[in-house]
Amino acid sequence: MDYEVRDFTRDVLQASAQQPVLVDFWAGWCAPCKMLGPILEQLAAAAQGRWTLVKVDVDAHPDLAQQHQVRGIPAVKLFVDGQVVDEFTGALPQSALEAWLAERIPSPAARQVAQARAELAD
Repeated sequence: MDYEVRDFTRDVLQASAQQPVLVDFWAGWCAPCKMLGPILEQLAAAAQGRWTLVKVDVDAHPDLAQQHQVRGIPAVKLFVDGQVVDEFTGALPQSALEAWLAERIPSPAARQVAQARAELAD
C-alpha cells in the first residue's frame, strides 16, 4: 500500500475530521526512519481503519516539514480534526509505539459521544 502524501490538506487535515491521521515525516537517507517506517506501515494495516498513515518525505516536501516545525526526523504527528494532538521525534520500538497509539487514538465510542455532545451544544 502507498502511504505517500499527495495533497496534505485533503490527505491529512480534512481526512482527520473523519478518523485520526498519523503523519510520518521521514527521509530516504535517515536510518531511524528506515527502521520506523515499516513498523508504522504494519500497524496501519492492522488498524483496520481506526486511523490512517500518511508519509511525508521531507526532501520532496521541505515546505510541509517547515510548516509543521519538523526539526528532526523521523517526526511523527497525530492529527485529529485538523490539529496535531500529539507527536514524537525519533524511532520507537514496536511495543512502545503500540502503547503510544493505544493511549492517543480515540475509540469509536468516544468519538461518537464527543460528536453527540457537540450536536447537543448546538
